[in-house]
Amino acid sequence: MKLDFATIPEEVIPHFKGGEKEIATRMFWDGSTRIMRARLAPGASIGLHRHEGTSEAIYVLSGRGTALLDGAPEPLGPGQCHFCPEGHEHTLINDGTEDLSFFAVIPTVR
Repeated sequence: MKLDFATIPEEVIPHFKGGEKEIATRMFWDGSTRIMRARLAPGASIGLHRHEGTSEAIYVLSGRGTALLDGAPEPLGPGQCHFCPEGHEHTLINDGTEDLSFFAVIPTVR
């Protein structure tokens, strides 16, 4: 199945999962897997949340930021991937000076 994110409408969500500012995202959801291309402006974040029944992989396309996995910081840049396994908690923070663009896949753990 081909996904063309240029044809998926962009949604702007303020305080995503309790985070700072807003996230701009183009999201596909088939009922079990969420696939998204998203962007966080400088100073924006995704709120701290736990993955129960899902996991998440975040691949950084451009910009810089920090993921916190169970409280441990993981600085991220282009070409790097952050993975949050099921049962763990994480957040993503754009602590850089330009937009943090990333691709994320959140499958349901069976």
